[in-house]
Amino acid sequence: MTDEELVALFDRCSNTGKWGPDDELGTLNYITDANRRAAAALVRHGRVVSIGRDLSTSPDRLNTDPLRHRMLFDSTSPVSALDSFELAPHGFAVTHLDAITHVFWQGRGYNGRTSADLLSPQGLRTGSIFAQREGIVTRGVLLDVAAARGVPFLEPGEPVTAGDLDAAERRSGTTVGTGDAVFVHIGLERREAEQGTEDPGHRAGLDATCLPWLHDREVAVYSGDCVEQIPFPSSVVPLPLHQIGLVAMGLVLLDCPRLAGLHRVCAELGTAEFLLTAAPLRIPGGTGSPVNPVCLF
Repeated sequence: MTDEELVALFDRCSNTGKWGPDDELGTLNYITDANRRAAAALVRHGRVVSIGRDLSTSPDRLNTDPLRHRMLFDSTSPVSALDSFELAPHGFAVTHLDAITHVFWQGRGYNGRTSADLLSPQGLRTGSIFAQREGIVTRGVLLDVAAARGVPFLEPGEPVTAGDLDAAERRSGTTVGTGDAVFVHIGLERREAEQGTEDPGHRAGLDATCLPWLHDREVAVYSGDCVEQIPFPSSVVPLPLHQIGLVAMGLVLLDCPRLAGLHRVCAELGTAEFLLTAAPLRIPGGTGSPVNPVCLF
């Protein structure tokens, strides 16, 4: 897409005002009680898969601001073991939910709010992660783009297109619909096992054609072992999944899960759909929260 076509997606994929001027949930509004009941009915085997990343105190090329973990106990005659921790959720090392107002474009965030309206020393004034405190319970759908292409994994820098999502959806045997959580699988963990930890500045990921696809399907949550293609070939909208997805759509992003276990269980059970549950910490004003999402079959 040209820069002009990218900018036009802010209007093409806009949910501004759709759920009222004070909305703080964005695309989570698509998840109804009926969605939750239908998703719960998918649990037939009793299988459970965590897709959260292990937290590490060791810095590396992805974990540039690692967990700070302190033990607090009396070594002479301990009555209990206590600890404290400090954690930066954003980036590529922590599985986390984004607040829908944590990204801006041209000084504006979700629902037409200005950054000045949203930001304060105490945190986000509206649309913070606290708005998601009731948690996410809905149907998850795994779209295996790598398998649909017939490859074990995508190479660094490769784009995932709307055509790839269509092909993966056909292969899944199900249709993505209103209120679903979509998980795109490009085989990142297999690639890292062969090639080492990926370069965070050179990543396979979604191109901008995927945004109208997600918008038109009324997807509630986007997740996967990729985000947007990085580097993205535009200096005007360099992070379209985050900028257009969050600012225009209010699309809830569940960033940086580990999908190998989910991928394996889906293959074992011959399904691409499951019950997703995920809940952030209750942080008033927070821009995001670490999370350990659980998938049930």
